[in-house]
Amino acid sequence: VVAEGRNVSVNGAAVPEGRPYLHKGLGVTWPGDWVAVASSLGVRVAWDGHLAVTVTAEPELRGGTWGLCGTYTGDPADDFVRPDGDIATFAAAFGNAWKVP
Repeated sequence: VVAEGRNVSVNGAAVPEGRPYLHKGLGVTWPGDWVAVASSLGVRVAWDGHLAVTVTAEPELRGGTWGLCGTYTGDPADDFVRPDGDIATFAAAFGNAWKVP
């Protein structure tokens, strides 16, 4: 899924603004001024088209996530786990560790 402002595409095909999209466990909806993408895996990402992003995960995923959104354990001590399993001391070091080319 690629979103640029209010323009959204899935696998290169444009999703008309305001029209819900559902295909193979992936859904795109338009709640208010936001664009929301939900997967059958239990993760939902919503974007305001500018700067704000929210990520929610189903309770069944507790303790089973990894990456920029954390481990979803409720323990702040493991919030900055880097890809190598070490814990970053600073937020910037954590974010930079997850950069991809």
